[in-house]
Amino acid sequence: MTLPQLNIYRHDRGTRALITLAGEIDPVTAPQVQAALERCLHDGVTTIDVDLTTVGLCDGSGLGVFLDASRHAAEARASLRLHHPSPQTARLLADTGSDRVLLSRPC
Repeated sequence: MTLPQLNIYRHDRGTRALITLAGEIDPVTAPQVQAALERCLHDGVTTIDVDLTTVGLCDGSGLGVFLDASRHAAEARASLRLHHPSPQTARLLADTGSDRVLLSRPC
């Protein structure tokens, strides 16, 4: 049995961080995402942009991580926004109403 893999890349520019995720977000990998987002807030990042371009799957555990991180960011006077979700992830966000909270808005 092959375990899901997730690669996490972080690029900081001042108080802004771009987190690029590649792979699958599920119960096995969600804690890695949570740790990366918490580290951003711990480091004083005030704007967290999460690029989901290369995420093939994001299930409810991933959604929970993003919602918790968004709440923690708001408590720290920071923001978290998701960018470029796959159709499956966009559907999950829309079906749960989370898209209004988590998705970036086009300019």
